Amino acid sequence: MTENLVRAWPYIISFLLVILFLAKKLFHIKKKSCGAKIRNSKLPPGRRGWPILGDSISWYNAVASSHPPTFVEQQVKRFGKIFSCSLFGKWAVVSADPAFNRFVMQNEGKLFQSSYPKSFRDLVGKNGVINAQGEQQRKLHSIASNMMRLDKLKFHFLQDIQIVMKQIMSNLHDNQVVLLQDVCRKVAINLMVNQLLGVSSELEVNEIAELFSDFADGCLSVPIKLPGFAYHKAMKARDSIISKINRTMEIHRQKSSPAAIGNGVLGRLLEEESLPDDAIADFIINLLFAGNETTAKTMLVAVYFLTQCPRAMKQLLDEQQSLKSDMLNWQDYKAMPFTQCVIDETLRLGGIAIWLMREAKEEVEYQDYIIPKGSFVVPFLSAVHLNEDVYEDSLSFNPWRWMKPENQVEASEGGSDVFLSISSIGEWLSNTTE
Repeated sequence: MTENLVRAWPYIISFLLVILFLAKKLFHIKKKSCGAKIRNSKLPPGRRGWPILGDSISWYNAVASSHPPTFVEQQVKRFGKIFSCSLFGKWAVVSADPAFNRFVMQNEGKLFQSSYPKSFRDLVGKNGVINAQGEQQRKLHSIASNMMRLDKLKFHFLQDIQIVMKQIMSNLHDNQVVLLQDVCRKVAINLMVNQLLGVSSELEVNEIAELFSDFADGCLSVPIKLPGFAYHKAMKARDSIISKINRTMEIHRQKSSPAAIGNGVLGRLLEEESLPDDAIADFIINLLFAGNETTAKTMLVAVYFLTQCPRAMKQLLDEQQSLKSDMLNWQDYKAMPFTQCVIDETLRLGGIAIWLMREAKEEVEYQDYIIPKGSFVVPFLSAVHLNEDVYEDSLSFNPWRWMKPENQVEASEGGSDVFLSISSIGEWLSNTTE
């Protein structure tokens, strides 16, 4: 009996903390109920859900399911493409409307700001791109977009990808059974560590990969900094990653000339001397987090979709094998139109950024609705991507749909209202720096 209680104490504490948090939120909501009733009459239609909890449980179940937009689709049928509900003790406006989703992202930093759980904010750091607001956010977005300019992607990045792939593939043997997920993660972490820190040592990359795994596991955990909790382990991993970043900065500074610093993002940041060391460390962690999981999972689902569609796999291989050079250059990449179709369809059907969590910085009026200051705003991207009214047979992997002239325009111009790919989101966010 005693042993079982000892094992269960982390869960008991978590439960008590959640109850205290919800009680505090309920008290706060009751204090403001009189004024809120008047203003909330102009919220988009919706339901309030369970007392205190609202629709939080239904939301978590939907996001954790194999078909996340289910909850959103059910509400859209009842209330329309823009509806309201209660999430985590706050009003929330959820959207499956392409025009409204674009409106939210175009007003990033102006009318809306990022909103994430405390555990996530603490782990990625206050000085990173994800948490920064206002002028600091615009500065960091400008630095990030400058680091990923097309001229740099054409030469350094494209070549580095191929080098990393050849190194990893050379360690695989004939008839060896490998876990595709592990290979994709290894490719992603090797590439990100190489690009961000300028580190290529297999030992160092493996150390950072192990730390980063603990870090990522704690990003959406309960923020309890006690041994045995994922958040505590993740914070320790963050401290170790920052130590490695600081040590790498010292090594860079000891080099004799700026030209010796190298092409890594960290080296270029030190050369420009535009950020203090703590901001640089948070900046690197943000990019490492943003680039690693999304890259690995997108590669994984792309291979899965292709194995389920032999005709697409054959056409993709035929196109790539028609190229003569051992090391692909930018002209080779642009000469693979079907490969681009596969990329676009993978992002549409299996995109990692299925929804965004934002908060209204002020009272926002949109059409006939009023979104109260401080309420959540949730553009649900995959609800658009998987909409049968937009994409015929939307749950099927069909890269040939992107050969239609109207869809080619959408993709080439960075995305229309109904094609909100990861690259499109990045482009809109970078535009807020101008």
